[in-house]
Amino acid sequence: MVKPFVPQLVYVEPKALDYPLGQELVTKFENMGIEIRQTTSHNQIRNLPGDNHFQKYRVAKSTLVVGLRKTLKFDTSKPSAEYAIPFATGCMGHCHYCYLQTTMGSKPYIRTYVNTEEIFEAAEAYMEERAPEITRFEASCTSDIVGIDHLTHTLKRAIEFFGKTEHGQLRFVTKFAHVDHLLDAEHNGRTRFRFSINDDYIIKYFEPGTSRLHERIEAAAKVAKAGYPLGFIVAPIYLHEGWKTGYYEMFEKLEAMLPEKAKKDLTFEMIQHRFTKPAKRVIEKNYPMTKLELDESKRKWKWGRYGIGKYVYKDEEQADIKTTLHGYIQELFPAAKVEYFT
Repeated sequence: MVKPFVPQLVYVEPKALDYPLGQELVTKFENMGIEIRQTTSHNQIRNLPGDNHFQKYRVAKSTLVVGLRKTLKFDTSKPSAEYAIPFATGCMGHCHYCYLQTTMGSKPYIRTYVNTEEIFEAAEAYMEERAPEITRFEASCTSDIVGIDHLTHTLKRAIEFFGKTEHGQLRFVTKFAHVDHLLDAEHNGRTRFRFSINDDYIIKYFEPGTSRLHERIEAAAKVAKAGYPLGFIVAPIYLHEGWKTGYYEMFEKLEAMLPEKAKKDLTFEMIQHRFTKPAKRVIEKNYPMTKLELDESKRKWKWGRYGIGKYVYKDEEQADIKTTLHGYIQELFPAAKVEYFT
């Protein structure tokens, strides 16, 4: 079982100590005996321990920066929500295919933001602008927020903040099973708690450093019993030998372990594996032994957001994925809603 994340090294931006959460975290890490360094800004972090790229990369992935979110203009987050709400950046997992590989570039450390009240105020303004329509906020666009929340409790505060709103809903997704501290949060049904799931082959070979499938499903069952609306992102859907059997077994395990009540309001989101040329370069540098298939000639080229092209599966493969997985969901979860396939 993957243990809850504990940073190897912590950096603190000076203004973080002006906020109660910043002070609380520094005290917590001091008491845990973790090395704490000062930095004027996360951009100034240099000289992480390690003799070569691999060592430095792995240290960076276990380094936490306590700082402020300066930009309070939220990005859009289609198709899962109207806006991305920023509580953290970066992830301690080592998923080979992850798009954070390129967006984080040479700074793969994890950042947590302590000016949470300012972030909530910004969210309030977005909700007022769209009222009386519901505004959905996605909290996991740039991180796996659950992976650090046992330390920060920022997500728990956000769940309770949105629980009191009239026109807001919170959504996030995780590959971690460390959810116990979130079970008693007063969510009032306004947070959809989603888990990223995949078949055993993909978790084994491409998702080191994350909770295993049975751990995620056990955590999902706890979350369902705590009354949260529940969802699953099947991503990345990846074609490998025996994929149809692998995905059927995944859905079977899910069906067997979820409480009946949870199956009445389930959502599924399905995202096929894709990669860009820059992502391929970074993946091959960070995980040179990966079994991930990144052969452009086997894929279809598609325009992506911001004008960056990506490689997706060919049309007939996409149709096969969609038909097969939709069929499994209809058979095992007839009341569930498939929100999108992309």
